[in-house]
Amino acid sequence: MNNLDTQNPNNYCYKTKDIELHVLGGLQLNKLESLRVTLSIEKLTKTKAVLNILRQSIDLYNDNQVEKLVRKCAERLEIGTSVIRKTLQELTKALESHRFLLNDKQNELQKPFSKHLTKLEEQEAIKFLQSKNLLEKTNELIGKSGVIGEVDNRLLMYLIFTSRKTNNPLHCISLGSSGVGKTHLQSKVSELIPEEDKVEITVLSANAFYYFNRTELQHKLILIEDLDGAESVLYPLRELQSKKRITKTIHLTVEGPVSVAGCTTQESIYEDNSNRSFLLYIDESEEQDSRIMQYQRFLSAGKLNEQEQIEAKELLQNVQRILKPIKVINPYAEYLELPQSVFKPRRTNSHYLQFIEAITFYKQQQREKQYNEETGEEYIETRIEDIQEANELITEVLLRKSDTITGATRNHLERLKAYLTEQSQTTFTNAEIRRNLRVKETTLRRYNKQLLAEDYIRKIKGKKGQLYHYEIVDIDEYTNLKEQINIALENCLTSIDLATSPEVRYHENGEVKI
Repeated sequence: MNNLDTQNPNNYCYKTKDIELHVLGGLQLNKLESLRVTLSIEKLTKTKAVLNILRQSIDLYNDNQVEKLVRKCAERLEIGTSVIRKTLQELTKALESHRFLLNDKQNELQKPFSKHLTKLEEQEAIKFLQSKNLLEKTNELIGKSGVIGEVDNRLLMYLIFTSRKTNNPLHCISLGSSGVGKTHLQSKVSELIPEEDKVEITVLSANAFYYFNRTELQHKLILIEDLDGAESVLYPLRELQSKKRITKTIHLTVEGPVSVAGCTTQESIYEDNSNRSFLLYIDESEEQDSRIMQYQRFLSAGKLNEQEQIEAKELLQNVQRILKPIKVINPYAEYLELPQSVFKPRRTNSHYLQFIEAITFYKQQQREKQYNEETGEEYIETRIEDIQEANELITEVLLRKSDTITGATRNHLERLKAYLTEQSQTTFTNAEIRRNLRVKETTLRRYNKQLLAEDYIRKIKGKKGQLYHYEIVDIDEYTNLKEQINIALENCLTSIDLATSPEVRYHENGEVKI
């Protein structure tokens, strides 16, 4: 019979006919290799008068400590050693059983909420995934859920978040000036991912990622609201992205893979992390400002269809729950070559191929499952349409990856070009640009320093006694760069068409002949 009374979690009571023991402060649940408790032990008498009480902190799994306590109880409370030893053994067994029970309850409570779809919800999600023009319809639904503008960025981000379910997840960093909506975009798109599949981290210490259980982060989306306050975790973050695991000691390992998303205003600081991520530059145009402010006015006036937003959000979450892990094979991968202008071509090439796989993975309900003849492994194959859609979405990303200046400086340069074209002039002064483009002096000085160093603008002398003038070296350089990337991506599709046409024959060495 179990004599352990656990009604008071801070004062367990264990009674026998001779002894009454109290476990003060309850039990520690985090160290199963020991059973450290604080005991209050008293001998029961017929008169119920307490003559003496012994209090002792002890590890009940430590035999030497237990034997010392047995002798101390025998001497102090005048109890036979066999009686107290047996009582302590019974108490240890009862506490052990109760601790296992508490651990099971705690683990159950700590399990993330996981929604079980109804038959109707499941059918609706599958029907949506089987739709023609799936990416277009997904983007429309993202808009209906409350994400304003950012048409390409929002779909890119949603697909990157979807890739968390694959073995090679993608990552993204949202970049832009303070207050332009980086965090808002990440937050709104992440709402379309089920709660059980994401981890939001706001306070970060150097050991933040080591506090998770070994497999707790596997195939999760990790959201970091502000990378500017996360310098201490950048190294383990890179390790999780690249090696898919982090190890602090031989006994402390956290497994990936994970998809990581964060926001920052300081692009240059996170070069090592940005090399592993898609860089999404927030739309800072006046048109986007107008769209957001109109949305805010409609929201304040109660003219938004909130039910439509809720339904769109729930459908996209359910779509995520329907997606199952499956291998993706891209039979056209060998024909996909990035333009030479792209920096870090090896890593960017890997991102490009992974993004195509993410699109194929998202379309798994439209793909026939195939099986490896040797291993029996199940897989689906990429189609040419997946590559075409990836090329359309990734052009801006590749363009930014090919640029030699930071995103903020590029945005300024393009605004500057537009201003000069509008004014039908080729030269400008700092004072003119500060006044008309409303740029702070320190910010403009930083932009000019980089543009001069990279030879995008040059300084020319004005008339005697006047300010320095500047001119843009090549006003069409960005347009030309974009054209180069578009041509390179189109050439990939041309190579695929050529290689898969009936007239093409292959030699054993892989050489193509027509």
